[in-house]
Amino acid sequence: MSSIALTRIDDRLIHGQVMTSWLNYTSATKIMVVDDKAAEDLFLKSVLKNAVPKNVGLGVFTAEKAAARLVKGFPETDKVIVLVKYPATICKMMEYGATFEKVNIGGMGAAKNREKFYKNISASEEEKEMLKKMIDAGCKVTIQIIAEDSAVDVAKLL
Repeated sequence: MSSIALTRIDDRLIHGQVMTSWLNYTSATKIMVVDDKAAEDLFLKSVLKNAVPKNVGLGVFTAEKAAARLVKGFPETDKVIVLVKYPATICKMMEYGATFEKVNIGGMGAAKNREKFYKNISASEEEKEMLKKMIDAGCKVTIQIIAEDSAVDVAKLL
């Protein structure tokens, strides 16, 4: 059984929906934030750590280090939420050998080169290609903002 409780693309990383809905739903014991810039930013790491309950572990990793940690695995007692800002980060970790059974899209807001993809989810053509790459690798990609929502299969939207 995998120790990964949730892998989520959310450009807000740690925020209310993750802390209230998903943390409770998954009973996660650890959160792994994967973002190359955040991993090098001591202030941002401190802000992220303060946003997480004291009983939940937090690590902030580059994509390369996160992939190595995911390949190594976690103890069975751990339940880990993996959070990334962009589909590119998942693809980068896959290039380093990490595999993903499921990826949840929870927040990809409007930005330059992005168009509305599904409700409040936006994606560029390049990001849509990355989502297809994940699906082609056997990953189930869904959109599900909060745990109580029904999951929407991204493969049907592409």
